Amino acid sequence: MTLKKSDKVAKLVETHGHAGGYNPHYTGYFNCFNQQLYYEAHDVLEALWLKDRRSPEAAFYQGLIQVAGGFVHLQKERLAPASRLFALALKNLAPYPSLYAGLDLEGVRQLCRHQREALEVGEFQKNPWSPEQAPILNLNH
Repeated sequence: MTLKKSDKVAKLVETHGHAGGYNPHYTGYFNCFNQQLYYEAHDVLEALWLKDRRSPEAAFYQGLIQVAGGFVHLQKERLAPASRLFALALKNLAPYPSLYAGLDLEGVRQLCRHQREALEVGEFQKNPWSPEQAPILNLNH
């Protein structure tokens, strides 16, 4: 039996999404991301973003989704698409303050800039990501 995407997301949120009074989709994103489950992190937060696309947090959620998407591309050795997603993430995260929704957002922006710079320096031939040095994003509770 194959689970529908919404069922998979619900299972991920149930498993990974409980911490600190935040929306379980939001915390589930970080729990998945920090386990290098970038595609799943993308899906978990996308479910929240799709419900809230007109909210003040919409671009924030979209930016975080794009960060996870960038790392999905790095995992799959798709270096140019990764760089483009990091650029989009930077654009979407730009309006928000350095600390936002319990997150060191300036650190996330620095991570995106660092990934893009490393990709450009390597002329999109050298992947800056490795499982051993994967980034961790922490929420302040």
